[in-house]
Amino acid sequence: MAEKVVLAYSGGLDTSVILHWLCEKGFEVVAFIADLGQKEDIEEARERALKIGASKVYVEDLREEFVVDFIFPAIRAGAVYEGRYLMGTSLARPLIAKKQVEIAEKEGASIVAHGATGKGNDQVRFELSYRSLAPHLKIIAPWRDPEFLKMFKGRRDLLRYAAARGIPLKTTEDKPWSIDANLMHVSYEGGELEDPAFRPKEEMFQMTLSPARAPDRETELVIEFERGNPVKVICPSEGRVEEKPLELFLYLNELGGRNGIGREDLVENRFVGMKSRGVYETPAGTILHKAHRDLEGLTLDRELMRLKDMLSPKFAELIYYGLWFSPEREALQAFFDRTQEYVTGRVFLVLYKGNVIITGRESPFSLYDRDLVSMDVLGGFDPEDADGFIKIQALRLIRHAMRRGK
Repeated sequence: MAEKVVLAYSGGLDTSVILHWLCEKGFEVVAFIADLGQKEDIEEARERALKIGASKVYVEDLREEFVVDFIFPAIRAGAVYEGRYLMGTSLARPLIAKKQVEIAEKEGASIVAHGATGKGNDQVRFELSYRSLAPHLKIIAPWRDPEFLKMFKGRRDLLRYAAARGIPLKTTEDKPWSIDANLMHVSYEGGELEDPAFRPKEEMFQMTLSPARAPDRETELVIEFERGNPVKVICPSEGRVEEKPLELFLYLNELGGRNGIGREDLVENRFVGMKSRGVYETPAGTILHKAHRDLEGLTLDRELMRLKDMLSPKFAELIYYGLWFSPEREALQAFFDRTQEYVTGRVFLVLYKGNVIITGRESPFSLYDRDLVSMDVLGGFDPEDADGFIKIQALRLIRHAMRRGK
C-alpha cells in the first residue's frame, strides 16, 4: 500500500511538478490548498491538482482564523521584524502547517511535504511547525532532496518536465519577480529585485495605488479597539461601518490600497543567514499597527510600555524564525495580552497619499489628565516637588563632573 503524503499545494509551477514527482515515486498524494485571501482561482487549482494525480484535494478557508488568531495577536504585541516588516508570510506559514497536520491525522498520512526553497525562511517555518505539532510525521522537502535537485536546477527544468508529462499549468504572464500573496500582504522578491538598487516597476504592485495616483482628498476613519483588538471601523464619508474581524480587515485593505498605504521596500536578514531584498504591500496591517500604537500611548503605563517595547522585537523575531508554536512565543503572547487589558477606545485618523495620519484618540481608560498636565492650572501638582526630584536625579551627574575636575 502506497504511503500517503499531504502536500501544501499552491497551484503554481513548483508544487504542481512536486505533486507529479511524488506520484511518480509511488506516493499517494493528498493536496491541501489554504485559502488565505490570495485572490487566485482556487477551484481551478483544485481541479489542476486532481488532473495531475492527487487522490484528494482539501480546500480550507482559513481567512477568519488567520485574522483573529495570527494577525490580531501580532498587532496586540506590536510585532514588526527589524522595525519595518509586518510579516504577512511569516504569520501565514504556521497556520498552513497547523491545518496540514490536521489533514494528515484525519487521512492517516505519515508524511507531510512542502515546496519551500532550500535558501529561504519558509522551509524553517513549515518544518518547525510540523515538529512542534506532530513530531512523528515524516517530512519531504523536495528542494533539499538530492534526487529532486539532480533533476531540477531551476524554472526551465520544471517547465520541461511539466511539458513532457502533460502537467496542466496556470497560464499567467511570466514576471521577473516572485510573488507571495494573502490577505495580510503581497510580497515580491527575486528576479530583477535581487539588485537592491533597482526601483520596482509600478505595474508590479497589486494591492496599492502609487501615492502619486491616490486621491487628492483625505479619507477620514475611526477605528475602535477593545483590549487591543480592532472591533469596529467607521468611514463617515462612505457611510460604512464594519465590525466583524475579517470584513473589517478586508475593508481596511481596500481603503488603504486606494490611498497608497503600506508599501515597504527593504533589505532584511533571513533566518538562514543571508540578506534578501523584499518589497511588500500591507495596507490594513499598516493602518492597524499605527492606530493601535497610538491608543497604547493614551492607555499604557509608561514603564509597562517600555517593557513591552523591549520585548516586541524578540516576539517578531520568533515569528519570523518560524517559532510560532514555541513555549517562549506562547509565554510572551500571554504577557502582551495582559498589557492590553485597558487598550480600549477610539482612534481618529485620515489616510492621504501613502500616509496614515492620527488626528485624535479617546478611551474610558485614559491615563491622560488634562488638569495635571495643563500649563494653565496646577491640577494637584506642586511644582516645588520637582526641586527634590531634580536634585536626586543630578547626584550622579555631579559626582561625574567632580571626577573630571569640574
